[in-house]
Amino acid sequence: MRAYEALADLILPTSCAGCAVSGVSLRSGVCADCVAAVAAMRPRETRPTPAPDGLPLCVSLGSYADPLRSMIVNYKDRNRHRLAKPLGALLGAVVAEVAARRPVLLIPVPDTPGAARERHGDHMARLTRIAARRLRAAGTAALIAYPLKAMPRADSTHLSAADRARTARDAFAVRPARVTGLRAVARGRLIFVVDDVLTTGSTLAVISERLAETGVEVAAGVTLAATELRRDVPIHGV
Repeated sequence: MRAYEALADLILPTSCAGCAVSGVSLRSGVCADCVAAVAAMRPRETRPTPAPDGLPLCVSLGSYADPLRSMIVNYKDRNRHRLAKPLGALLGAVVAEVAARRPVLLIPVPDTPGAARERHGDHMARLTRIAARRLRAAGTAALIAYPLKAMPRADSTHLSAADRARTARDAFAVRPARVTGLRAVARGRLIFVVDDVLTTGSTLAVISERLAETGVEVAAGVTLAATELRRDVPIHGV
């Protein structure tokens, strides 16, 4: 496999997933300048304005702007799955900043069945698995739970904040068969709901409410990026 990948790099150079400069190695997918730009980002507490009721503490790596924005879009919607490893590692770094080595349980926001088919797998589940491995390697006891299911719904990309809030109300449900196991594994751990982008906060607020109904309290929502509909403040911890 490594020999094949090396040959593919020679035959099929690609563009940088962050800035679109051409001739980047397929194995990395991101140029040195974009790597440096993302590496310089530091997680910050962030909150949409206005924030929906029930929104927990939210922490993101950076603004939803290039090169981070393009990396997320290329991974999520353009099938550049090699970006899962660096993006998952970045997600793990944000969790580590908030958790401060305390045990954590990561709950990824699930794709709808249709989106998962188009993306050849649930994109946040994939990032969360990588993030958890990185956390464990660094000494943080990290587990993952998948108690949520996403109901079929229209793409929310172009919806207003009010429409997003209405759509989110019925967008997610907790799987009843997994509630007992969820409560058991959550005991003694910080519960983090993880997603790629924080926009209006409706998704994280609704999921936190659904989990609270089962007796599981979310400590924070953790994302790679946040849109500009927000205010940033230093992280105070959980």
